[in-house]
Amino acid sequence: MCLTEHPRFSADSFAPVAVATRNGVDESLHLGAGVLLAIDGSVANSVGDPDLAVYPRSALKPFQAAAMVRAGLVLPPRLLAVACASHSGERQHLDAVAEILDLHGLTENDLANTPDRPYGADARRAAAAAGIAPSSIQQNCSGKHAAMLATCRINDWPTETYLDADHPLQVAIHAETDRLTGRPGGSVSHVGVDGCGAPTHLMPIVDVARAFRTLVREDSAVVRAMRAEPGLVGGTGRDVSLWMRAVPGLIAKEGASGVMALATADGRAAALKVADGSEPVRRAVTVEMLRALDVDVDGDLSGVRDEVTVRVTGHGVEVGRIMPLAWATAGS
Repeated sequence: MCLTEHPRFSADSFAPVAVATRNGVDESLHLGAGVLLAIDGSVANSVGDPDLAVYPRSALKPFQAAAMVRAGLVLPPRLLAVACASHSGERQHLDAVAEILDLHGLTENDLANTPDRPYGADARRAAAAAGIAPSSIQQNCSGKHAAMLATCRINDWPTETYLDADHPLQVAIHAETDRLTGRPGGSVSHVGVDGCGAPTHLMPIVDVARAFRTLVREDSAVVRAMRAEPGLVGGTGRDVSLWMRAVPGLIAKEGASGVMALATADGRAAALKVADGSEPVRRAVTVEMLRALDVDVDGDLSGVRDEVTVRVTGHGVEVGRIMPLAWATAGS
């Protein structure tokens, strides 16, 4: 099968971003598309095609939350952070989601996201062991969905159809996503359906980075909430939470199928799409993205780097690692 059978991709769409080693041999090569933005917003470096249109998946959540805030949603940082989360389904997450619902006269029955068990391995095992059936509140996007419903209540919009692409809430999210990118005429070229049932927007990977940069430069309530409550954005042991806790001013959000977006306090930003959608590769390359943004991952933060290192095992023993390939720095 050749690339010409898939005209959306070309030989230039992706470039090498990581190598998986096994017992001293490079076993697998992983490709991706990514971009680094300098403080002034210019493209400092890229791998693959930075204009490749991608679904950011859950990396859209900060944009969606920003649209909800613009539409009148007011939540304390703890609850706004879980609205941005792909949470692990720990008690702290489920309590925060339930609080959003309760504050706005809603219940779990109003959630329309796909029922699931928790995303976090420990929370998932605990739920299964307790015989708890999959539910919408346990699913990792439930904070976003609770906030969507709350925004509908605030604006007297219908709650039953809040996931429809032409619903006023989703129209507002589409408009805010375009605004954050700063692209004349808008950035979103197509709207699909995410795994949780919410709309997801197709946009160039460079615009994902630009939108994160805009959020930081505007010092939005969403940015402040993510910085204040990194554990609610991800969960125990999750790399997004560890990095935000370790790097002052950083915001970070992963998305399904190998998406990652970051922005530093000074307005530099980066975004990535792993070609084959690998989550372990995404985690590995995030370290290199931070390194390229001049985060000291090999000095003061080497402990975090080591904690999130993606190890390759053989018969239960580490025999290799997924190693990111170098990006140039984003400079000033």
